[in-house]
Amino acid sequence: MEALFLPDFQNREAFLRRFSPAERRYIGRSICRRPIEALRIGCGEPRVLIAAGFHGTEYLTVLTALEFALEYAEAPQNEVWFVPCVNPDGTEIALHGCESAGKRRECVRQICPDKNKWQANARGVDINHNFDADWEQVHRRERAMGIDRPSCTRYGGAFPESEPETQALSRLCRRVRFERVLALHSQGREIYWDFGEHTPPCCRTLADKMAAVSGYKVACPEPIATGGGFKDWFIQCFHRCGYTVEMGLGENPLPLSELPKEYPKVRELLRVFVSD
Repeated sequence: MEALFLPDFQNREAFLRRFSPAERRYIGRSICRRPIEALRIGCGEPRVLIAAGFHGTEYLTVLTALEFALEYAEAPQNEVWFVPCVNPDGTEIALHGCESAGKRRECVRQICPDKNKWQANARGVDINHNFDADWEQVHRRERAMGIDRPSCTRYGGAFPESEPETQALSRLCRRVRFERVLALHSQGREIYWDFGEHTPPCCRTLADKMAAVSGYKVACPEPIATGGGFKDWFIQCFHRCGYTVEMGLGENPLPLSELPKEYPKVRELLRVFVSD
């Protein structure tokens, strides 16, 4: 896994080239015009999705998704899709600072010059608050916390799916119609599985299985993190199972040194998710 410990965009692109052209899918571009790619590995049913890199400082999730995709490609059992980096601009800003935002660098600098706090995309919108799942309630909670404009975190945008990154992932889900999805975030070693009346009863069963092999805890997110997220939207839109996994412990950004000891836990969890 040593090759994964240099998390700049060029190295991620080199890693993606290890997959065949038939396995790679272009699904959209970010605000700064960086490509958002998906990997399609295997065939048959069920079709499931693992997505990562929603938040800038959570770049360990990108490396985890790429590493697991490479392992899964050695012996695929069904059709698994990966979107390793939903928010490539935010990831680059968190890694390399405001200059990574190109023409938007001054806007990013004015919003928050501290790259270690940058969760949002290059427009200051938190992608995991931008999905159309109780978005109005999320928006009201944001405003109650004083978040009413572009921010490094937790600003859900002017309207649901306002951002190209959100649109790219939503469009993929509408086209492929996945059986279930999993979003990798950090941190907390927790698994979230529920979102209101449309949550299938079997979702908790799989969450418990993933918890059993990883040592993670099945839990509920805090109110500000409920609604507007990818797994919330997927459950509400498709009435199928969606999960958020918060990998690791500590404060974001988690150091790269955490990955070797955390990845084995997440690997076992993901194996259960793709094979159940």
